[in-house]
Amino acid sequence: MVMAFDADMASDEALMVLYANGDPGAARTLAHRVTPRIHAYAVRMLGGDRAEAEDVAQETMLRLWRIAPEWRQGETRVTTWAYRVATNLCLDRQRARRRKAQTALEDAPDLAADGPSAEGRLVQADRMAALQAALGELPERQRQAVVLRHIEGLANPEIAAVMEIGVEAVESLTARGKRALAAILAGRRDELGYKDDPDAE
Repeated sequence: MVMAFDADMASDEALMVLYANGDPGAARTLAHRVTPRIHAYAVRMLGGDRAEAEDVAQETMLRLWRIAPEWRQGETRVTTWAYRVATNLCLDRQRARRRKAQTALEDAPDLAADGPSAEGRLVQADRMAALQAALGELPERQRQAVVLRHIEGLANPEIAAVMEIGVEAVESLTARGKRALAAILAGRRDELGYKDDPDAE
């Protein structure tokens, strides 16, 4: 059946209903919107491991397609549901890692390897690796809150829904996580090129 509107303009929730009713174009549009966000989030949560993050993103989307027939509009946002599932998948993988062995925090992403070795790119790669390592030192719940708020850009009420806690708890976790990150990175400001950066305060 030909739809009389542009799927790109439809909400995520409307696309879920369309997909459940047999529209494959709706699934493609929704996947293009949601998958990159879930993958980027999983990369942060899994210490920069892009391959594992890819698995998490794929599993999240598979689960989304599976529940599409039962999807009830208005109960939750698609992205909220997807972040919650991805969070649980990431936590499962982190626990499995810890059971095998305590991996070193040096497992930072190889950002400098796939681009030119210009000084600016190297500085950025160092900053990203330091941030990833610092995130890895935070308690799990603080890391989730900080990544969802300051990297993924979610509002506190949506983070509360993802983490299944109250908004006040989100605010507390985010504040404590930011303070902890600042403390972890404090001794490396000059080295990472934040010396004259007013945003580094």
